[in-house]
Amino acid sequence: MVSDIQDTIVALSSAPGPGGRAVVRLSGPNALGIAFTFFQPTDPPGAARRRYEGALRLPDFASWIPASLVVWPEPRTYTGQNLAELHLLSSPPLVELLITSLLNAGARTAQPGEFTQRAFLAGKLDLPRAEAVLAVIEAGGRDDLKQALAQLAGGVSRPLQGLRDDLLDLLAEVEAGLDFAEEDIRFVQPEEMLKRLAKGLAQVTLLSKQLEKRGLSGSAFRVVLAGRPNAGKSSLFNALTGAAALVSPEPGTTRDYLVRRMLVDGIPIDLIDTAGWAERRTLIDSQAQQLGKQQTEGADLILLCLEAGGEFPDESELTEPGRPPVLMVATKCDLAKAPHKYLATSAKTRAGLNVLQNVLTEYARSSQKESALASSLSRCKHHVQATLEHLRRAHSIVLFSEPSEVLALELRGALDELGALFGAVFTDDLLDRIFSRFCIGK
Repeated sequence: MVSDIQDTIVALSSAPGPGGRAVVRLSGPNALGIAFTFFQPTDPPGAARRRYEGALRLPDFASWIPASLVVWPEPRTYTGQNLAELHLLSSPPLVELLITSLLNAGARTAQPGEFTQRAFLAGKLDLPRAEAVLAVIEAGGRDDLKQALAQLAGGVSRPLQGLRDDLLDLLAEVEAGLDFAEEDIRFVQPEEMLKRLAKGLAQVTLLSKQLEKRGLSGSAFRVVLAGRPNAGKSSLFNALTGAAALVSPEPGTTRDYLVRRMLVDGIPIDLIDTAGWAERRTLIDSQAQQLGKQQTEGADLILLCLEAGGEFPDESELTEPGRPPVLMVATKCDLAKAPHKYLATSAKTRAGLNVLQNVLTEYARSSQKESALASSLSRCKHHVQATLEHLRRAHSIVLFSEPSEVLALELRGALDELGALFGAVFTDDLLDRIFSRFCIGK
């Protein structure tokens, strides 16, 4: 449920744990008063937004604690309320004592996403932009961050604001005509209505296509082929991807790494062939090993390749805590039997390749989770598509001179969908579902 916005809330807004700086944020009618209860500025406090240097005096703590306080008086703040941030050394016991003192002074603990929820309720953000805040926080890569920032900048909402205003005007004109139906007065001509509806259809169709493109993530599941030289990595790479990586019986043929993208059951997988583990005899060898190590460390899964019948490699470095998961694959199984625990494959006969692809797909699918941006885009696409259907029906009604009462219903339906998209129409359940995914302090 939506919390009482008249409460003053407090939370740690920086990363927990030891560090150079902790940020404790307050928002609400009494935010400034509660902050100044414990903070003594070097300059007299005023009404303007500014940063104060000074110190904190906390109960049962003998020493003054160096700190700074940044204040933003309402209404020109993120939440639309008085906002204050206390900046101090990030010592967990010290931060805990400060937050406890602020709670005892009248604040309460902020719920997940409550600062951004207040920004939405105050009209500082519409719902797509509020969702974009979470998407920025959770962005897992440059592509995700770029899309989230575009949405935060109004990339979803801005194109439709003008359309919503025009539909409101059009609905008012249609309903005014209904009020004077007996006098046969037309406040807007059918040609003008068709033109305005066609323009709206074009805008919504374009946005729908843009949302579809944004929903296609550029990030793929990264699988790195690793192992000793001449272990059949490049042959396996070619067999899986259809590429033409150089293959030779001479160990160490692969010096750089190669990347090819596969699409298996609609899931993008980047397969990466790296140089075999070997001693670094030359500068080129050293660079090849370093490149391979970098790719291995950034992998989502490592295919540890062993030539069937060969000697087991040292797996200790790849299986230590914090490393990506390892799938052990035996290559050249047309020549010898696969050892225990290894998945048997042969690039020559293609034996085991379908099984390997299925295993890779399962790994990739299990690693996927719905991002904040994907969730937001899914909600937006639903309302955009519904708006599009209402506008199509409205256009058809005008084109075939059907009753204006039916046209008014379709225009209201389109406006309701746009209102739900922006957050002008919402339920407590919807807000709970969106903002509960935030971390506390955001």
